[in-house]
Amino acid sequence: MKTNYRNDLTMDSSGFVLLADYVPHIIQEIRYYSTYNFIGDRIDGYEEPCALLTIEAARALKSAASELIVQGYRLKVFDAYRPTCAVKHFVLWGIEDQDIRMKPYFYPDLEKQSLFAEGYIAKQSSHSRGSTVDLTLLDMKTGKEVDMGSPFDMFSEVSHPGYDGVTDEQYENRMQLQKVMIRNGFRPFDYEWWHFTLENEPYPDTYFNFPVSSAYMKR
Repeated sequence: MKTNYRNDLTMDSSGFVLLADYVPHIIQEIRYYSTYNFIGDRIDGYEEPCALLTIEAARALKSAASELIVQGYRLKVFDAYRPTCAVKHFVLWGIEDQDIRMKPYFYPDLEKQSLFAEGYIAKQSSHSRGSTVDLTLLDMKTGKEVDMGSPFDMFSEVSHPGYDGVTDEQYENRMQLQKVMIRNGFRPFDYEWWHFTLENEPYPDTYFNFPVSSAYMKR
């Protein structure tokens, strides 16, 4: 059955692209399409496990990815564009849902109700503007993710980029990713080593709500 979506600006995907079309060698593990995330269910709005970004952010990420390949790394993306309905799913889970089955894996030291106050989950996300991406490095020699000192979406101080409790190697890995992303036009986030937003994002005031779907992009 075909889903009906509102015909307004927030449903306009014309300024977006499938990231795989711009960076064919990028690795994607879209966590919110799967059940392996801090909620434990597939998140609303994620109809396919694909990364979408604004054209401008995809171009900048292509440049970063090309630089890293020369250094022996590939980028691995966990999330990119995120519909506002997905953010609403987060908010309702945080306020109303008593389910804490993923607490040991993603927020072991925090109560779920504090995740918003602590700054780990936003009630309005930059991801919904289409130029923010969550990613890490993959070592092409080993085929494994580089050790960053904490996993993606670990809601803890250990995930802050400058946290001094990680090893020197883990810190250098974080800074290697951060330096390349900054050089290619992205700004980091103080709470998450994996989170970057395009500095000159094309839609700084628009929060989109079309689905994460290659089929929707071809409409």
